[in-house]
Amino acid sequence: MSFSEETMQFRLRPDEPTRAERAFLLAHEALSEKGYNPIHQISGYLLSGDPAYITSFKDARDTIRRIERDELIEELVRTYLAARLR
Repeated sequence: MSFSEETMQFRLRPDEPTRAERAFLLAHEALSEKGYNPIHQISGYLLSGDPAYITSFKDARDTIRRIERDELIEELVRTYLAARLR
């Protein structure tokens, strides 16, 4: 098998947060500080794609919008299953 036919995998160190995780944490912090329910607001954003669900406070809206919604959902599934399968 030549080098170009091999599948390469990139693995983050387990203690290194992903971009999606950092975006979720920032959004949660900013939404909480502004008095919103972060779970409701983030869920609304993921379901609708409407960035108005995320506050612009602390640059949370722009940060979360830089990441594709499917990548954000993958992070949620990965984290949920990791917690359940321990």
